Amino acid sequence: MSEPVLSPPSPGESAPKKKSLVRELTEGLLTAFVIAAFLKLFVIQAFRIPSGSMIPTLLVGDQILVSKLSYGVKNPFHDRYLFRTGHPHRGDVVVFKWPKDETKDFIKRVIGIPGDRIQIVKKKLYVNGVLQSEPYTQSIDPGTTTEIPRDNFETVVPPHSYFVMGDNRDDSYDSRFWGFVKSRKIVGRAILIYWSWNKNQDSIRMSRLGRIIH
Repeated sequence: MSEPVLSPPSPGESAPKKKSLVRELTEGLLTAFVIAAFLKLFVIQAFRIPSGSMIPTLLVGDQILVSKLSYGVKNPFHDRYLFRTGHPHRGDVVVFKWPKDETKDFIKRVIGIPGDRIQIVKKKLYVNGVLQSEPYTQSIDPGTTTEIPRDNFETVVPPHSYFVMGDNRDDSYDSRFWGFVKSRKIVGRAILIYWSWNKNQDSIRMSRLGRIIH
């Protein structure tokens, strides 16, 4: 069978009316908005780093992409998974709804998964009794203190929860101070730095663009 060939209308046929420019632009913008909203709700979302709690991994002014599909697909209206594709691992950098105020998004590194025994002894981290190697962290205060849980701490991670900490260990407000993150409150895993602006120097940090977040 031969393929049908498109041809212009014969003189006796009326040509289809062209859409107005305004209508075409409106339809295009609406389609783009729907696609962007879908991607933001279910696939990927951009965030800006406002504080130094994740230095040196993430700097103030970094803008990152967060995968919402790393651990499954959630209903965005009640934070429950429709189906799972995995679970956070120790070392994952995740964005989550802060337990003290869920209108705020925090970013930290997963240190403990359900059932883990977490110990911090004079700033050294032990998970299930094993001293952890953490080349991605920094400590800006050479001293230690026993007055707050920053440098000495112990807990066991409950079911369906995670213990998270910032890489800038002496200047991070994290699970040591306010507790655990519920699994369903994790928004996604940070995967890429797509833009970085150094406000102090009014310049782009070119070397950080496209950097994978580990």
